[in-house]
Amino acid sequence: MIYKVFYQETKDQSPRREQTKSLYLEVDAATELEGRIIARQLVEQNTKYNIEFIELLSDNHLEYEKSHADFTITEF
Repeated sequence: MIYKVFYQETKDQSPRREQTKSLYLEVDAATELEGRIIARQLVEQNTKYNIEFIELLSDNHLEYEKSHADFTITEF
């Protein structure tokens, strides 16, 4: 499953929509909820990012992201 993680680079400032960034993670999980938990743990253990939202990408959404965004799977 591929998850899109929306985040702010720092926890020291209040979040601003204009500064929201995203990364993509491939997570092996049995359920969507388990995948979200694993994705959050991976980001929190390896960065100091302030996570805003974690979204499971559907097949159609994934194809769109691959063709219209700077799509790269992040590995920790």
